[in-house]
Formats: sequence, C-alpha cells, structure tokens
Amino acid sequence: MPLDDTDHAIIDHLRRDGRLSNVALAEAVHLTPGPCLRRVQRLEAEGVIQGYAAQIDPAALGRGFEVILDVELSAYDRGTVDGFEARMVAFDEVVELYRLFGSPDYYVRVAVADLEAYERFLTEQVMTNPGVSKVSSRFAMKVLKSPRPARSRLRR
Repeated sequence: MPLDDTDHAIIDHLRRDGRLSNVALAEAVHLTPGPCLRRVQRLEAEGVIQGYAAQIDPAALGRGFEVILDVELSAYDRGTVDGFEARMVAFDEVVELYRLFGSPDYYVRVAVADLEAYERFLTEQVMTNPGVSKVSSRFAMKVLKSPRPARSRLRR
C-alpha cells in the first residue's frame, strides 16, 4: 500500500524518537490515538517500520574512534570473497560493511577505542586477510550530519 503524508509524518517522528508514546505521536500527526496506533501497526506489519533500537554513544562502549576503510581485493573467486566477508562480519569492530560496484571493492566502517587500537586491528585483522591487496583509511575531522540523535533530545 502506498504511503500517504500521514504515514510519512509518523515515520519521521518515530525516526527522531522511537520511544514516542502513541498519544504524543497521534497529537504530533493530528490523529486520535486509535487510528494512529492502527497506522503504526500496519507500517510494522508491512515491513516499512522494521524495528526499534537504542542509539548508544560509541565512546561509552570504548568505540569512540571511527575509521572508514576502502578495501580492494586481489582475487575475486568465491572462496576469497566469501572468506573475506565472513571474517569481516565476525569482527565486533566492524559496524558497517558494504560490497560495492566498482572500486574500491568494500566500504568498511570500523569503531575502536583509539588510534592505537585501530592500528592493531588494521595490521592484525584486516591486512592478514587472504586476498586483500589495498586498504585506505580515513576518519572524520568533524561530524556535520549523522543518523545518531543529538544528546539533548534524549529524555531522562
């Protein structure tokens, strides 16, 4: 079923605050609580809303240093590709992993405690993967936009 403006408004409000009560959500999108709840349940049943999760401060978990890796492989046989992907997915330090079209072959976002922990992860885990031919590392100078909510918006 296509989404209408009210569905989009519900999604926008829940994206900003997944803990918003149904009464507050209904008020924000100009519905009464019953119809609002039915819309949210429909969006969940249709897979539009796929779940709810807490946004955790990475630094609180010792993962405040994030690095973006561009990884290129030297071989593209099924064993090399599957092995690389399985190993990378298994690392807790890897928070995102995408196989790309073109070059580089993979985009990897890594979260660790600090530069020393990153250097250790890179040399002991990433560079030791069979088939890895090139790795480029980058990290952000400043975060200008992120899907993580601002701390001030969180309620106690």
